Amino acid sequence: MSTYISESLRTRIADADRRRCCYCLTTEANSGIFMTHDHIQPRSKGGETTFENVCLACRTCNECKTDSTEAIDPLTGETVPLFNPRLQRWSDYFAWSPDGTRVEGLNAIGRATVVALRMNNPAILIARSRWVISGWHPPAD
Repeated sequence: MSTYISESLRTRIADADRRRCCYCLTTEANSGIFMTHDHIQPRSKGGETTFENVCLACRTCNECKTDSTEAIDPLTGETVPLFNPRLQRWSDYFAWSPDGTRVEGLNAIGRATVVALRMNNPAILIARSRWVISGWHPPAD
């Protein structure tokens, strides 16, 4: 089911999110693929189409997230909420591996989000390694 997102809201989201996925930080410029709009709290669970609840996501993160709002931390086995890019700062939950290709979870929420959204799937690791060689990745912030 598609959701109408006004042009002004689309622009506000794109500018705030710097035209990159709020989860794995992949940019449209690197991937060549338009970002999707993710309802952080899914519409199927009462989420609204507002700036506070919609962010940019790459297709992989968005498709893997589906309507999930929580996942299991692979280290502790506990169920935790997924990372919320509108309320939480990326660098508090994630870091780049020393070679710049892997997103590493720094805590339960980060670890669970990395696994649930398949943020280190084989295809993106190959792409990131090429972006690193080109100096396009990882993002400085």
